[in-house]
Amino acid sequence: MTISWTDEQGHSRQLAWLSAAQQAAPQRVLAVDDRCTADAAYRELSQGTALLWQGDYHNARQLLQAITRRIARSAAKGARKPAAALAPTERFHRERLARAQRARLLGQLLLPCEPGYHIALRRAPDVQAACEAAYGPSPAVPFALSLRELLGVLGAWQWFLRGVEVPALGARIHPHYGVFAPVRSEYLDLLAAAALPAPPPQSAFDIGTGSGVIAALLARRGIPRIVATDLSPAALACARDNLTRLGVSAGVSVEEADLYPEGRADLVVCNPPWLPGRAASALDAAVYDPDSRMLRGFLDGLRAHLNPGGEGWLILSDLAEHLGLRSREELLGWISKAGLRVLGRSEIAPRHPRASAVDDPLHEARAAERTALWRLAAA
Repeated sequence: MTISWTDEQGHSRQLAWLSAAQQAAPQRVLAVDDRCTADAAYRELSQGTALLWQGDYHNARQLLQAITRRIARSAAKGARKPAAALAPTERFHRERLARAQRARLLGQLLLPCEPGYHIALRRAPDVQAACEAAYGPSPAVPFALSLRELLGVLGAWQWFLRGVEVPALGARIHPHYGVFAPVRSEYLDLLAAAALPAPPPQSAFDIGTGSGVIAALLARRGIPRIVATDLSPAALACARDNLTRLGVSAGVSVEEADLYPEGRADLVVCNPPWLPGRAASALDAAVYDPDSRMLRGFLDGLRAHLNPGGEGWLILSDLAEHLGLRSREELLGWISKAGLRVLGRSEIAPRHPRASAVDDPLHEARAAERTALWRLAAA
């Protein structure tokens, strides 16, 4: 894919297009530089025109921040009802729509790059290592990418270098780009504290392993044979990397699979996305589960993949219930329909900052949220 525009001399120009999120190349592009005001930029973006920046790199970042403020002001003016007047479900959908529209607009401020991930702008930073981790080898021709996406790549690179401290592991997990970081550690505390089935399980499945943190925790708890599955190539590579870093890779097999691997296990653990809804990006896929596909697939397949006397552990937040997206009765119905019974349930309150942020439009739901570990067995 390519983008095309006309320069100030009237010459037609073209660049290859690069997007880790596989976003389509913008159809209308206007070249701008430091002379472009935030108001003019916002007007062009709102009309569907992408802006190819040709000025100073730091000025481009400041412009992005200025446009973000204008988007927020416009959204506040255009809201027909204040958030407090809406039902929780309406509030949630309005916030999702606003975030999607903001991401679409901000994603249209573009940067020109040379092969080797060299940003062809004044005062541009060295982004080669971060970009190679996210995109792979550099294109061999000049190309353009989204500044907003690049900032996400650079942020993810810092997460990877520093790692995320996981108290339940007593170690750090290093998330790769496009793989959800285990920043909400309360669900891992539930997993670490839950009593293992008796006799002690000799095998376990970690369904949808992501960063590999659950498989690592199960290995640290002494389960000798673990199979961790995922469909995402980025997640599979990330899990293998973290399991090797933690010194537990010998007992864990990481396999590409849509939910279950072959065979049965004494313990099957799944932490599916907590909210039903369409995922708009790779990171979204760790939060949103279209039609609760993964949740229902885990429940429907669990009985056939448990050894006699085995248990399935479902880690799930009830945020969807507080937002009116799924009821507790619906979840219990799916469990019963899958031929399962509930052995027990433990829960924990969230500790992340948004749970106490009173200015968050979803504050009431977040404050009431609890994350639970459901212990399931064949009925």
